[in-house]
Amino acid sequence: MGAERRSEVAAEPIDPDVEPIDPDIDLVRTGRRQGVLHGQGPILAVVAVGGALGAAARYGASLIWPVAGAAFPWTTLAVNAVGCAVIGVFMVVLSEVWAAHRLVRPFFGTGVLGGFTTFSTYAVDIERLVEAGHARTGLAYLALTLFAALAAVWCAVAVTRRVVVYVGREAER
Repeated sequence: MGAERRSEVAAEPIDPDVEPIDPDIDLVRTGRRQGVLHGQGPILAVVAVGGALGAAARYGASLIWPVAGAAFPWTTLAVNAVGCAVIGVFMVVLSEVWAAHRLVRPFFGTGVLGGFTTFSTYAVDIERLVEAGHARTGLAYLALTLFAALAAVWCAVAVTRRVVVYVGREAER
């Protein structure tokens, strides 16, 4: 497929029966550049504001539950697990229950929850544990965080789906 053909395909509407639909994109692509207010500007702005709020909440958690020196980083583990659970609930609600405004997902999912959960602090915590001579604890923390995050999102999705079905049945009565 040549460059000419790719540009022709990109200008055609996307068939929702053939391609999966991302609710954050326009289904008809045009070759025109959009202005900041109609393009990525609002998305960038809500992600930045959400990220600041999420990071502030994470910082608040670290002040409320501080972790000393080479101690096990329970606060970061808890923040990441809680954030993953909220992501699970949020994605079920957005994809199966509520047709939200196009900026809700970037604001809350990417911004707030992306700022709240933290891979960088997780990596620094592991490095700090290893440098303090607690390599096994660092490895355990690495594995436990991965397990807790995946389990949290999976459980949250499963429970939220059950609640949605239950509430739907109760509404029909």
